[in-house]
Amino acid sequence: MGVAKNNDETNYARGVRAEEEAARYLERKGYKTLHQRYKTKFGEIDLIVQKDNLLCFVEVKMRRNIAEALESITPRVQKRIENTALFFLSEHPDYMNYDMCFDVIAMSYSKDGRLDITHLDNAWEARS
Repeated sequence: MGVAKNNDETNYARGVRAEEEAARYLERKGYKTLHQRYKTKFGEIDLIVQKDNLLCFVEVKMRRNIAEALESITPRVQKRIENTALFFLSEHPDYMNYDMCFDVIAMSYSKDGRLDITHLDNAWEARS
């Protein structure tokens, strides 16, 4: 049991590190981080960022390669993020008139240890 707990902590720490790296990446592109790990009863959004009149809900995935990271964004994950985004807007009505998008930041380390980042801007459209 103790081993699983240590692995969970390692995965948690790795996830936090990936989200912090993604936030820095987006900040270099002119985005302002509003929330990191925004949690509700509907789920969690890794990053909520803003640039001008655009509000982005960002899912961050770190995997062995970019393809695996992108494949992990299933329709179920998308729906969870959409529901959490709606809850965020209900709590923060000042953002209701902003343009919104759902982005994905996929990350992996190359064989030479370099961090590869793929940013899918407006990765999917919200379903009603």
